[in-house]
Amino acid sequence: MTHRFDPTSLREYDIRGIVGKSLGPDDAYAIGRGFGTVVRRAGGTRVAVGWDGRVSSPSLRDALVKGLSESGVDVVRTGLGPTPMLYYAEATLEVDGGIQITGSHNPADYNGFKMVLQHKPFFGEDIQGIGLMAAEGDWEEGQGEVTDAEVEDLYVDRLLAGYAGGAFRIGWDNGNGAGGRVLEKLVARLPGEHHLLYTEIDGSFPNHHPDPTEEKNLQDLKKLVLDKGLDFGIAFDGDADRIGAIDGQGRVIWGDQLLSILAEPVLREVPGGTIIADVKASQALYDRIAELGGKPLMWKTGHSLIKTKMAETGSPLAGEMSGHIFFRHNWYGFDDAIYSAVRLIQAVRVLGGSLTALKDKMPELVNTPEMRFQVDESRKFAVVTEILDRLEQNGADVNRTDGARVNTVDGWWLLRASNTQDVLVARAEANDQAGLDRLLAQIDEQLALSGLERGPQAGH
Repeated sequence: MTHRFDPTSLREYDIRGIVGKSLGPDDAYAIGRGFGTVVRRAGGTRVAVGWDGRVSSPSLRDALVKGLSESGVDVVRTGLGPTPMLYYAEATLEVDGGIQITGSHNPADYNGFKMVLQHKPFFGEDIQGIGLMAAEGDWEEGQGEVTDAEVEDLYVDRLLAGYAGGAFRIGWDNGNGAGGRVLEKLVARLPGEHHLLYTEIDGSFPNHHPDPTEEKNLQDLKKLVLDKGLDFGIAFDGDADRIGAIDGQGRVIWGDQLLSILAEPVLREVPGGTIIADVKASQALYDRIAELGGKPLMWKTGHSLIKTKMAETGSPLAGEMSGHIFFRHNWYGFDDAIYSAVRLIQAVRVLGGSLTALKDKMPELVNTPEMRFQVDESRKFAVVTEILDRLEQNGADVNRTDGARVNTVDGWWLLRASNTQDVLVARAEANDQAGLDRLLAQIDEQLALSGLERGPQAGH
């Protein structure tokens, strides 16, 4: 038996697509057969499976579990919950891998699979390998057994272990995502006063799109915090592996700003530690880490790439602009928005008790949101290379870690190819608007030389 995937569904960091169009139960079965085969050939026998609150998740789960067990691996079903709960199960149960069925922050008609093998991210070539195995029908045979494990309460206990945060008045927006039940159990045990929005897990996302890194999705949380005069607000994405936050005045604390706050208590305990952030992060973050005595390390965007780099460098903490925050300090190194929220509350207490005051102290920089523009898949990496070569010939200060990050007296700008879509992503940051305009003119000039223009913004 063989199976062909829709090629758009096998992505760099996970498998994802529109259910009924590019993804369905037959794909889930083939993923189970392929992943089960990889686990067995690596000497493993058991896989944990979790799922989010999307309407399509139960049918994909059943097909996935069937595929895994028919490849001869035992399956431990860990239940409906956020992606980090499955990562936690994979880190602490006697299993050899884990799969979470989730569409993350995509619209309701999407779903997908995030995978971990032997505590390491399963991505890139690994995912393409699942496609090749399916095309050839190169699968192990067997009959594994399926059991259920109650991990939700264990996970909540672990989130709270050693908690030393203060008692704050906090607003929370779960966005109807898979973190809802865990969040309710967590705040019931946290000191302080907690106001919760949209904890009901609902895969149709009736209130707003579950992506807290887009400011428009934080309107309800801002209103809650301002109406009730709360200290700050915290939001999660659809599968609770990305965090968003606002201060008491409703100002967004962006991913790199969160990392600069979270890094301070960590660096007190791990002096000189390497703190990793992606190439989209502000220069202010890298400067702050150095000021705190840490080693700032700029690395490629993408949660799998960051996790791999953390393991390599022994980094206690890493983060991305997109709100993925990874603690290895007192945690397991995976991205977990709920745990990051607990650590944020503790950090605010340790750093003087006011997130608003911490935001006030941050340098005032002018930056663009992430700008995205369509470019033909076959051209996207080539364009970045052309631009890099031109810039280096002109003697520009260029960092090639992930695309082109160019430093000038005004600030910096970035142009990189998305690993997951046929788009180029650009960002720029300067000390003032005039400087930002000069940086944007540089981006436009380089794009024009490669026959492209920024044009109207492509949607996410």
